Amino acid sequence: MRDEQPVENAHDIIALMSAPSAEDKALIEKAYAFAERVHQGHTRLSGEPYFTHLAETAKNLALIGMGAKTIAAGLLHDTVEDRGTAPEEIEREFGKEVRFLVEGVTKLGRLKYHGIERHRESLRKLLVATSRDVRVLIIKLMDRLHNMRTLSFVPEEKRRRIALETLDIYAAIAHRLGMSVIRQKLEDLAFEHSYPKEFAEIKKLAEERERAAQGELDSMIRTLRRALAKDGITHFETDYRVKGLYSLWQKLKRKGGEVEKVYDIAALRVIVDTIPECYRVLGIVHRLWQPLPNKIKDYIAFPKPNGYQSLHTTVFTGGGGIVEIQIRTRQMHDEALYGIASHVSYKENGESGAEGPAGGRQSSFDWIKSLLPKFSRMRKKPGSEEAPSERRASSGPGHRYEAGKNPSWLAELAESDDEPDFESAIKSDIFSHRVFAFTPKGDVVDLPIDATPIDFAYMIHSSIGDHISGAKVNGKLVPLSTVLHNGDIVHIETKKSAHPTAKWLDIAKTTLARRHIRSALEEEKKS
Repeated sequence: MRDEQPVENAHDIIALMSAPSAEDKALIEKAYAFAERVHQGHTRLSGEPYFTHLAETAKNLALIGMGAKTIAAGLLHDTVEDRGTAPEEIEREFGKEVRFLVEGVTKLGRLKYHGIERHRESLRKLLVATSRDVRVLIIKLMDRLHNMRTLSFVPEEKRRRIALETLDIYAAIAHRLGMSVIRQKLEDLAFEHSYPKEFAEIKKLAEERERAAQGELDSMIRTLRRALAKDGITHFETDYRVKGLYSLWQKLKRKGGEVEKVYDIAALRVIVDTIPECYRVLGIVHRLWQPLPNKIKDYIAFPKPNGYQSLHTTVFTGGGGIVEIQIRTRQMHDEALYGIASHVSYKENGESGAEGPAGGRQSSFDWIKSLLPKFSRMRKKPGSEEAPSERRASSGPGHRYEAGKNPSWLAELAESDDEPDFESAIKSDIFSHRVFAFTPKGDVVDLPIDATPIDFAYMIHSSIGDHISGAKVNGKLVPLSTVLHNGDIVHIETKKSAHPTAKWLDIAKTTLARRHIRSALEEEKKS
């Protein structure tokens, strides 16, 4: 069953799951029948049965590999709000965990968007509602995705409000969670309704450029396949992807409208089994085509802050064109598409899921500590309850999801109830581009743009931040107000006598650092 095919029964959803148990199948069938009965006679603005929306939301969740309880919650997510079903009935029929997820999505559905500047309290509620379990937010993203596909039936004024909300909030969060395939779909669907004139222009441009490049791309793929096979790399996939329309529009604005400077409208993609093969393919590509200077990017050794990994190179095609080529493993590809949804799990056999693809270096995945749920061995302590678990789709062994373990930045923002500049913190911590700096040992620290050594220190540990006395960046002593950049190696010096000052509040950019500084200043006043 493909993404665009409609759901006809519960088995269509179950077929998208990876080796569901008899219990999983029974749960999906029960939730499907329950939601279908409760929403009987309930229609959408398009005139189609409302249940279609719930089935499509559940299908989207299954497609990205979520487990049975999350899929069931996707089927049931509107029963409380729209049909008056008591939460207690959801719990009685489907358990506490499904009830929690349904109520979380219900809370998000009550938020109304009036522009990001007036969205402070709604954003806070969103973060509080999702900080306990990121699956709530994933369900909401899938719910929003299907709503965007049917947005044309909504009245114009409301349609534009929903589209802008999707761009400002949900697409940005999908990007922060590394869910690129969801982000692109949300952006392009929202772009059409937010900026219809610009959308039409960019769509025409993209189609023209794709048609012009089609023959050359096909020829390059054939050449590359022959070269890979000749070099002994026989297990690989090649294809090409077209840049999202909204992303292309944004990039064109940054390039002053000069489309000739945008090299990745269509990019070749090579997917192999292992990290060493990625680098072998890069060498083969450079033997075939001349690379552009300063256009080789190694996101395997230095992942992007949201976890994205791949090798990128931009080459002259020999026919007057310039094309970007992306090289990655299958696991990297799945993670690039589905981000946190491909990570919120660990292996059923109890081993940590933190090892990189094909036995990659553990240190290259240290970013996972701050962005994704903590991975831990699934050992039951005496007197403790076993963590709720779910299976997910995987090309390897079965995985289980550890409920309630979420990205640290999500929980930290939700806790900042007393933060006076909450909106700026939101924009900095979620909606800005990110940078990553390194400790002297090579651990990656994920930070917002314009972050300083003070932010870096508090991301490592609050006691280090509270006693920072100086900082070295790339071996040189620098002021604490120094702005950090990608790849900086930061060494923090501490003294017991050092303590936060009011000036630090003007320097710090992260919510976490500012909260600790305020707390320390208040304690100092009391003493």
